[in-house]
Amino acid sequence: DLKSEMNKTRKLPLKKDTRASDSSQEDAIEQWARRRKQFKDSKKCSSTGGSSITSTITEGSINSEDARSVDLGLYSENDDRGFYTENFHSASWVFRGDDVSPDNSPRCLSKRPRPVAIRERTVKISKGTGNYPWGFRIQFSKPILVTEVDTNSAAEEAGLQVGDILIAVNGTDVTSMPHSEAANLARKGPDILTMTVGSDISRYPNTPRPTCRGYLHKRTQSAILKGWRKRWFVLKHNGYLHYYKHKKDEGKCRPLEVTKLEGAEIGVDTSLGKPFVFKCIPQTGNRIFYFCATSNQEMKRWLEAMDKAAHPVHQNHVWVDVTLHNTTLPPLAIKNPECLGLLHQLDRSKDVWIQHYCILKDGCLYFYATLRSTPAQGGLYLQGYIVSEQSLGSKRSVIELKPPSEEFKTFYLCADNVNENKRWITALKASINKWLPLHQAIQDFMNRPLEETRM
Repeated sequence: DLKSEMNKTRKLPLKKDTRASDSSQEDAIEQWARRRKQFKDSKKCSSTGGSSITSTITEGSINSEDARSVDLGLYSENDDRGFYTENFHSASWVFRGDDVSPDNSPRCLSKRPRPVAIRERTVKISKGTGNYPWGFRIQFSKPILVTEVDTNSAAEEAGLQVGDILIAVNGTDVTSMPHSEAANLARKGPDILTMTVGSDISRYPNTPRPTCRGYLHKRTQSAILKGWRKRWFVLKHNGYLHYYKHKKDEGKCRPLEVTKLEGAEIGVDTSLGKPFVFKCIPQTGNRIFYFCATSNQEMKRWLEAMDKAAHPVHQNHVWVDVTLHNTTLPPLAIKNPECLGLLHQLDRSKDVWIQHYCILKDGCLYFYATLRSTPAQGGLYLQGYIVSEQSLGSKRSVIELKPPSEEFKTFYLCADNVNENKRWITALKASINKWLPLHQAIQDFMNRPLEETRM
């Protein structure tokens, strides 16, 4: 349970004599001491031209205040300062830990009894039309689990989400009731279905942030160039709207403008006498943006995505809370790391390799300036990344972290030698394998021979 692990981590004593009592920690400390010596020796060689690695961080040269200001090339205009989290927020992920046996469903959806922390909320769904007027499915399990929410359904509009646990239906407790009885209870009730649902916050998947891209016509309000200009717009997972002159410019050129949508007013506009026009009024400044789509469907797609970006749900996945807490700890205090040691990260903008002390834990790679640095400078959320060994330039062995989509960043890391690279690659693959996309977890769970009811 990640929450209990987080609490244990908070209580972890940091005194040197306590750590020294653990023989495995003593071995680790000795190994780190040897690595520091190797690092200092390598720096001496570097000054005489004997090393091909250029490091902008030296042992002991950065204190905790300086470390906060180092640019790792990871910052992506989101709230998780210093961490690259784009791919994590682009989809829903569930944590299965070491439970990777194909005979078992992921722990987030498992029927095995486990202590859980439930966050309850009330969902009211207006009855629609057709055979399935509410638009969701429930799976036979104890407790009853929501396994599917139809797109554009009344259930989705009311905020029901996959993974929600049914606690009460129209005021009646259903935690120990067969799912068929709970379904009948809903069908015989009023046209507004009132349900109390809960989310297991220790395993509940994150809600992906909205994303949208495509061509729109933007109204130009310049005194010189008035009219509509076709531009390529990209709404990112962090809630910022970018636009470019052409589609090919995305990722290659700086955007012409970037607008923060959180708190903005989004809606259809009829004042210009033109169809499929909608407007955006950002919270800061006094400017109004007018956009024109090519169809009503396209306009609705943008309105929905932009409205979600304007009114984000500020609720962290519990794992995000854990990682942010871990950044405040020194490297030795992160419990049971999967891999640790020195790695060099390629800064592609400057074509230099920057050295970090790295800790790998549950799909997160933490970067520290040195072994003694606190807090962590930042890190990388690894969900969905593919790890491989590549050659890059003069280096014949480099760790490539490739994202599942071209819109996200590719990272290159390098250890001191080929064997160290292989050790890191094995650990990185195992750590990433602890996470499963929500749709795959649901599919695996639904493929089991269990009953299901569509509502």
